[in-house]
Amino acid sequence: MDASLLDVAITALSVLLEPERLFYLGMGTIIGLALGIMPGVGGVAGLALLLPFTFNLDAYSAFAFMLGLGAVTSTSDTIPAVLFGVPGTSASQATVLDGHSMAKNGEAGRALSAAYAASLIGGLWGAFLLGLTIPVLRPILLHINSPELLAFSIFGLSMVSALSGSMPLRGLSMAGFGILLSMVGGDPQTGQERWTFDTLYLVDDLPLLPVALGLFALPEICDVAARRTAISDTSKYELKEGMLVGLRDVLKNWWLVAKCGSLGAMIGAIPGLGSAVVDWFAYGYAAKSVKDADKTFGKGDVRGVIAPESANNAKEGGSLVPTIAFGVPGSASMALLLGGFMIHGLVPGKSMVTDNLDVTYTMVWSIALANILGAGLCFAFSGQFAKIATLRYTLVIPAIISIMMVGAYQASADWGDLFTLLIFGVVGWTMKHLKWPRPPLILGFVLGGIVEDYMRISYQIYEWAWVLKPVCAVMLTLAALSLLQPLFTRIFIKKEKVDIFAFSSPQFRMTDLFPVGLLGLLIWALVSSFGWDEESQGAPQVIILITLVIISITLSNAILRRGNAGYFEGSALDLSSDLGSLTRTSYNFRVLEFFLWLCGFLFAWWVGGILVASALFVIGYMRVRGDESLRMTTAYVVVIGCLIYFVFDQGFHIAWPESLVRTMFPELRGIIPTI
Repeated sequence: MDASLLDVAITALSVLLEPERLFYLGMGTIIGLALGIMPGVGGVAGLALLLPFTFNLDAYSAFAFMLGLGAVTSTSDTIPAVLFGVPGTSASQATVLDGHSMAKNGEAGRALSAAYAASLIGGLWGAFLLGLTIPVLRPILLHINSPELLAFSIFGLSMVSALSGSMPLRGLSMAGFGILLSMVGGDPQTGQERWTFDTLYLVDDLPLLPVALGLFALPEICDVAARRTAISDTSKYELKEGMLVGLRDVLKNWWLVAKCGSLGAMIGAIPGLGSAVVDWFAYGYAAKSVKDADKTFGKGDVRGVIAPESANNAKEGGSLVPTIAFGVPGSASMALLLGGFMIHGLVPGKSMVTDNLDVTYTMVWSIALANILGAGLCFAFSGQFAKIATLRYTLVIPAIISIMMVGAYQASADWGDLFTLLIFGVVGWTMKHLKWPRPPLILGFVLGGIVEDYMRISYQIYEWAWVLKPVCAVMLTLAALSLLQPLFTRIFIKKEKVDIFAFSSPQFRMTDLFPVGLLGLLIWALVSSFGWDEESQGAPQVIILITLVIISITLSNAILRRGNAGYFEGSALDLSSDLGSLTRTSYNFRVLEFFLWLCGFLFAWWVGGILVASALFVIGYMRVRGDESLRMTTAYVVVIGCLIYFVFDQGFHIAWPESLVRTMFPELRGIIPTI
């Protein structure tokens, strides 16, 4: 950085440190932390809410306000991810795997402390890299077009090998299903409806939020409800000791923090990828690179927390790169920030690194200071947060479910969001207990649509010559090596010898019904695709056929080799199942009971609106299931009701569905807005 740039950076810092601008930065940070804690809300909704309030602010204050919010949602979203197994935002999905396992092991304070420290360092590192790259933004990004973006996305898909544990075939098959799920809806090129069941909801594609919450959040809450115990009955460390251990973990793994922070900043700079996959990229990289990851990841390894948390905060600095240089938002939150550019008369491009360089560096400093403030506030309240893991389940579940339902509904403000949440909750619970890895499914879902779109564009322009472009060739080679790495490890490093013809007498188990059902679903999907336009058939049918082959091999291997002494079922890189002292039968009945509670919640919502539904659910679950005091129950009803009304109804102006009561008595709308 030359002297002139350093002078501009120092001047920008002095401008930002003025009391008024610090106030707006602090307010944005506090709001961002609060939104990150609430599952399903996230920074995008917050930025949309704040954008109108920036009209009367100067550019420095406006961007400090907005970036303060956006920079820290990936810090506080760790809290529900660690304590409840519920991703606060899409950027904390990978944190659930080891973070929640640590909480169940009595290490909630250690996990939270490590996450905050990694988020802080990752965020600062991302801001620093942004500051360094500003002078060379344009020449770098000019070389990234559709083929390069496609190659990056394919490389991302190759991470399924690292996210599958010792079950690569199951991981690949789930990734295939994830890609097919991303194709549900209208074909972006032809308009052909694919697997929509003639429903308007599916025409616009499946939203990520209810799918992710269903796969990862509901199964964990369901297991807590079935065990009827606290998330953790013990605490391995005293509060201060646990926090110090977490800090030492981050300092000990500083090189991992630096690498994952750099990876997060790079991925953030690639338009279209962003927060939905950055944590999985970092987690997959760590699972491949750190020592003994195959034995400890998914079971409470602190490095599985450090890696994604370093990356998801660093991505904010990276996502500003294409926004500033070309006006191409690197994420949904950056798209809203671009609206702030327009409000204040700023034009992305050359002027942002010349005439308005001071504003640009103000953004860099805003990200850095917001990360410091956000991490500091989280550290200050870590003790209170960690204690939540030891609370009675009847005090935790009603609040989490109520907020989760509302958060999932925000995806597209349709009843379909809630049905999607429940359906994928059942699917996620089944996959978890049958040891079918869930991370590859969500990775395939996020990247599948991106790969299909970029593949079409790249082929139309370059045909197959796009694979020969230097960046593409390198990324595709790395993707191939990543997919083959588990095989190479088993053959050449572990020296495993597996006789592929060592069959035994067929042994069919009830658990094999799951892959059989998957095969049936794939065959139905293949048959139904023949009625589409020819241009819409190609990609889905190729993915279906590949997935059919992989699942067929997996099922055949299980049935025909299960009795062989050398057969190894392996373990999925996922959260483990804990039945406690219960038998499988009693456990399953309790799971069924919990899902009936959720169905009752939706029925009450349909009849009387969200406020009535949440109140009845809280009262019913706390009094009937948990025998909690009337005073405690009443307090819960009031707090959750106020949260829904003031934050979601009055703050975000959610378009609530019409209830049966409102249909019968429309005049009640003026009395109860959420009805």
